[in-house]
Amino acid sequence: MENTAVRLWKRIGREERLAAATNFFREPSSELAGSALAAIVKARHLRPQVARTMSAEEQARALATVLDPGEPLAASLLVALHLGDRRPMLATFLDAAGIPHEDGLLKDDTTTTTLGEDAARAGVKALLAAYPAEQVQTYLNTLWLQDPERWAALERSAITPAPRAD
Repeated sequence: MENTAVRLWKRIGREERLAAATNFFREPSSELAGSALAAIVKARHLRPQVARTMSAEEQARALATVLDPGEPLAASLLVALHLGDRRPMLATFLDAAGIPHEDGLLKDDTTTTTLGEDAARAGVKALLAAYPAEQVQTYLNTLWLQDPERWAALERSAITPAPRAD
């Protein structure tokens, strides 16, 4: 498990980074939109005005090439990756772990729920039955990075997905 979002961001493939950046720019957070544009400006050696006039698609392609966007932006990009096309993965894990959610997003009343060992194992088992091991690993690492205390069972139990037998 990677211990920083930047390290995890560097580990995922270009297609995954592009998917994450594309989802990020669909609804960029106001706090991180400036950081994203600054990363594009630095990577592409552009003037800020030029970066701001790029389409969201162009911005996403540019941001996907940045290997070190900074910790807060990398964390947000990893979350965006999972809130896009991978949202069913979130629901699969949360259902199997017995955690209430709405379309893969935790309900407000579960903000203090800590994942138990058995629930973690059930969630991982369900994920590995339905998704590629690399995607499962990225998702579990992203969860842990968001709240290491809540998702500690993912690290404590050394739950690391083994490759699926296809």
